[in-house]
Amino acid sequence: MKKLIYVLFMGTFALSFGQKTQQNFKVTEKWQNLLDKKLSNWEVFMGVPHTSVALEGHEKSENVHHGTPLGLNNDPKNVFSIVEENEDIILKVTGEIYGGLTTIQEFENYHLKVKFKWGEKKWEPRLNVKRDNGILYHCHGDHGAFWNVWMSGLECQIQEGDTGDFVTLVNARADVISTKLKKDLYKVTGENDKTITYGAGNGNPGYCHINTPNEKPNGEWNTVEVICVGNQSIHVVNDKVVMVVKNSRKVINGEELTLTKGKIQLQSEGAEAYYKDIQIRSISKFPKKYKKQARL
Repeated sequence: MKKLIYVLFMGTFALSFGQKTQQNFKVTEKWQNLLDKKLSNWEVFMGVPHTSVALEGHEKSENVHHGTPLGLNNDPKNVFSIVEENEDIILKVTGEIYGGLTTIQEFENYHLKVKFKWGEKKWEPRLNVKRDNGILYHCHGDHGAFWNVWMSGLECQIQEGDTGDFVTLVNARADVISTKLKKDLYKVTGENDKTITYGAGNGNPGYCHINTPNEKPNGEWNTVEVICVGNQSIHVVNDKVVMVVKNSRKVINGEELTLTKGKIQLQSEGAEAYYKDIQIRSISKFPKKYKKQARL
């Protein structure tokens, strides 16, 4: 199998050019690819390396939530790179260091669709737990706001057995019709569900589980979709709506503001992963095939 790897010299890039400039990527009603060989629509922010990472000249930490992050467009271990395989452009995420690959521009009222599969490698501090990753959306504010690596926003979780779960980071809040099963365990059950607010402050939970997994076995490609219209969004895994998110908002200086747009961020979180066919299109309403499933 023919395979070419395009290495991204992020450290040199950061020193020479600093932050990437805004791209004029115009979203239309037709599907468009967000991924190219040069990652021209993206920038990378790398977090704090674990002490097990072979990397000289930078502070490392046993607890990667704390310490000095590698920062913007500084990816010396090539955690994010492009692999060309049978004419497919594939994003490889090694997972060795926590990081985020972030769109340069913000998006609103859109349908995002990606193909995703797990690799084999796992890294500290998640060496002995589930493979974990995620698609963050409506990202806003500064890089590194959460655990010195990711932005504030909403998350469509990508994790073994949990793909499609809903997570809030930092200032983001939203409502999900769901149930509290026990301490710190919230889930969409379909029985006795009620509207629960997830997000920062006031004792709100920050994580809601899907009802039933719809993933394929590890090593096979899954199709994951995040569809956003106004302040509502749905998570779709292999053509099944697994999560419905409503009334998304953000808390800024104690004030709740409607959250309808932001950047898209792909995580590196301790596990090797691959993405391809990262596509986006502009929409004004939810697709009929999913609207009924989501009961919108």
